[in-house]
Amino acid sequence: MTTSLVLGPMMRYVDETSASIWVETRSDSRVTVRAGQQSWAARTFAVHGHHYALVEADGIEPGSVLPYTLEIGGVQVWPEPGTGFPPPVIATLKPGKPLRMAYGSCRTSVPHDESGNRTHGVDSLRAYALAMASGGDLPWPDLVAFLGDQVYADLTSEQMQQFIRARRDISAPPGEELKDYEEYAHLYNLAWSDPANRWLLSTLPSAMIFDDHDIRDDWNASLSWKRSMEATSWWHERIVSGLSSYWVYQHLGNLSPQDRLTDAIWQRIARHRSEAELDLSAELDSFAERADRDPESYRWSFCRDFGDTRLIVVDSRAARNLVPEARALLDDEEMAWLDGRMRGGFRHVLVATSLPFLLPMGLHHVESWNEAVSEGAWGKCAARVGEKLRQAVDLEHWGAFQKSFQEVAVMTAEVADGKRGPSPETVTFLSGDVHFSYVAEVKRSSGSRIMQAVCSPIRNPLPRLMRYFGAAMAYGLAAPIGGLVARSARVPDPPFRWTRVEGPWFNNNLASLEIVPEGLKLWWQTGVVEDGDELHPRLETVASFTVASRRESRSRFSGRGFDRLNRRRAARS
Repeated sequence: MTTSLVLGPMMRYVDETSASIWVETRSDSRVTVRAGQQSWAARTFAVHGHHYALVEADGIEPGSVLPYTLEIGGVQVWPEPGTGFPPPVIATLKPGKPLRMAYGSCRTSVPHDESGNRTHGVDSLRAYALAMASGGDLPWPDLVAFLGDQVYADLTSEQMQQFIRARRDISAPPGEELKDYEEYAHLYNLAWSDPANRWLLSTLPSAMIFDDHDIRDDWNASLSWKRSMEATSWWHERIVSGLSSYWVYQHLGNLSPQDRLTDAIWQRIARHRSEAELDLSAELDSFAERADRDPESYRWSFCRDFGDTRLIVVDSRAARNLVPEARALLDDEEMAWLDGRMRGGFRHVLVATSLPFLLPMGLHHVESWNEAVSEGAWGKCAARVGEKLRQAVDLEHWGAFQKSFQEVAVMTAEVADGKRGPSPETVTFLSGDVHFSYVAEVKRSSGSRIMQAVCSPIRNPLPRLMRYFGAAMAYGLAAPIGGLVARSARVPDPPFRWTRVEGPWFNNNLASLEIVPEGLKLWWQTGVVEDGDELHPRLETVASFTVASRRESRSRFSGRGFDRLNRRRAARS
């Protein structure tokens, strides 16, 4: 019999007394979550023929761990019997408990068999899910943050292309890329329906922010890129579908109950009292079109405090100002929002942004040079060449938006120097995107440590040749010449310098961090297939160390360790 549950449940925003559970159902339904003697319910809303609900479970005791069930129309549909996975739980935050979280980016949706693992590697998220389900001694996190490219709308799998071919001519634009909301809905289903990952996401709270491939490669790289897309016959439907589906599948679950009170789309859902299901298709499409046309009309970024740790999740894609004379990775509204949240008084400040704030320094210089050239520093002919180069090799990170980079660098230094309240132990940027993982640190002799910790990809490794090229560009060729070419285009020097601490390593990875007495503990884990058992990979640690505060240790890292065997294995993979 066909189940009435299409996708989910997904445990999304959770705080000390409430939890938000997201589902997609097959039809107009009433969805109920039950945990012990408590129950909470919500009516579905519709978008382009799909049906969703966000159940707000509130009034829960802090620090509770409550097994729950999900009902649709009074019939229990989750957990599914016979899966072998532990019961899903609602785990509210415990006051005073230090934050523990996982994070990563760039995850393709291909089968978890020998063929899929050969072309895309083992899914680190799935290996993590299997390890958590085994009941071992792995510490359970409070949150997993997905930092971009949760789905690939432009680089589709064979399974996605089969779906596209069944409904339209794949030889006509946009071809194998996604066209509309229906195709986005199917892509999300492919991404989140694997039994192990589905179980994990039903019990582990998650937060998400998009990057370019959630919409299209190089999304908002420049004004010329945007104009070339807008000139096509298919882009308008793509961007509207991408943003509206993102609001439904990803962003809605990021919102706290307080944030939902100020979200106009959610308030339409909350106020709906009619017997007929609320259809938000036209309203969401209009909203998405407006958000693309006027980025200041809506903010995708969000901020959460976990005791003495602040997590700021920054949209570095949709909030851009692409007008050449005002070019910025964060527009004025977004920058003001970030400025108001970059404050001391916390033990750790975590800034999650899909694009690394601190690229390898040579590559940062190359990107800043390319921005200057593309905007006319060397004349019109060089500008055209610079723009082609920018799009060809993805030179559109923070370094390629110098105005924004300099502003955020100053904010960061002020937090670290105690000019915005008591200085934290660390200001740490968490990022993905670049398909290799590494750790960098700003060179400082006092104040907070300023760190960059990248985890990319979860499942989409670079081909071997691209790894060598990327490493050479990031740490070899670019390093000695980057500063020279940047200065030749009159790019101002960064307000501080930074250096690589560890990496790069190119495994599929999921990173974790934990606030421990010694400082900030970070570790990266990957899935390893043994004895040909593709469906049950073992989780293995690639790198692990602890960043100590300056006040507590003279050493750069406390408890720093990098398993040499894993280092060699990572280099070979």
